[in-house]
Amino acid sequence: MKNGDQTRFLFGISLHRPKWQQFLICSFGFFFGYLVNGVCEEYVYNRLQFSYGWYFTFVQGFVYLILIRLQGFTMKQMVNPWNSYVKLSSVLMGSHGLTKGSLAYLNYPAQIMFKSTKVLPVMIMGAFVPGLRRKYSLHEYISALLLVVGLILFTLADSQTSPNFSIIGVIMISGALIMDAFLGNFQEAIFTINPETTQMEMLFCSTIVGIPFLLVPMVLTGELFKAWSSCSQYPYVYGVLVFEAMATFIGQVSVLSLIAIFGAATTAMITTARKAVTLLLSYMIFTKPLTERHGLGLLLISMGIILRMLPDTKPSPRVQVSNVNVKKSKAFSKELESVVDEQDEEKKPLL
Repeated sequence: MKNGDQTRFLFGISLHRPKWQQFLICSFGFFFGYLVNGVCEEYVYNRLQFSYGWYFTFVQGFVYLILIRLQGFTMKQMVNPWNSYVKLSSVLMGSHGLTKGSLAYLNYPAQIMFKSTKVLPVMIMGAFVPGLRRKYSLHEYISALLLVVGLILFTLADSQTSPNFSIIGVIMISGALIMDAFLGNFQEAIFTINPETTQMEMLFCSTIVGIPFLLVPMVLTGELFKAWSSCSQYPYVYGVLVFEAMATFIGQVSVLSLIAIFGAATTAMITTARKAVTLLLSYMIFTKPLTERHGLGLLLISMGIILRMLPDTKPSPRVQVSNVNVKKSKAFSKELESVVDEQDEEKKPLL
């Protein structure tokens, strides 16, 4: 159990439990939240043909702030300086907006193909994040590759819907992947450097700092006014967005718990496996025929998950930090900012 896990809670449920119980509780919250999120997105984007990713993320942020306040969190409970969250927030909001916005240019199978590769860049990026410097064994990379290939095969096995690519959509989803790769590792680094950091603090600071970042693309692209006009004609859309945000809030806090306890790469594998479960459920519910390619995809996904669960004979060293004071936290933030500036320069062409 990582340093600080004994005091971690998930919506009032103590996570001072065996690893397998921590995993089940956090995974259940994540799967529930994002399965509901998937249904709502499918309705808003496909049924209503609303593709306002930045605006929907903007609305979602305000719902998050209300829910966090209802959880009893106040700024007095913060243990990290604000500047630790500035870069994190810009990456988080950019990832959400680009992912949602890409659905206007990519169909669902194409987006899943790209997002299913998330675990690989997360593992690679972990070696470069200060305060983390993660190194993974060969079997961990192989398990991630099996999971990715299996999910892509499963997606392509749907003969009725083939991936529909657009250069704009590819650029947007690629930018989201790069941001996701940095995001998870940065979150894990903050939890590792300062174990007293709570999930609510992480989500609150990321949201309140990130909301202003969304105004720039919304105004420049004219999406703010278009979305406001469209949603005004169908006010019940806001009800769907609030319901989606509430479910996603549960999923987000669960994901942060997984990152704090199990690390960014393991969490990325879980989030990737969720996509496979979502696809499988759609086939079971709508009684679609499963082909041999579906079976091969599921087999590779299962092999990847099982291989990941096998114990590593040479576990990678983790930074053990206890009783870290505010000065060290601020020094960590400055070091992170210098690294993120380099990452931002690489991302500019993609944005």
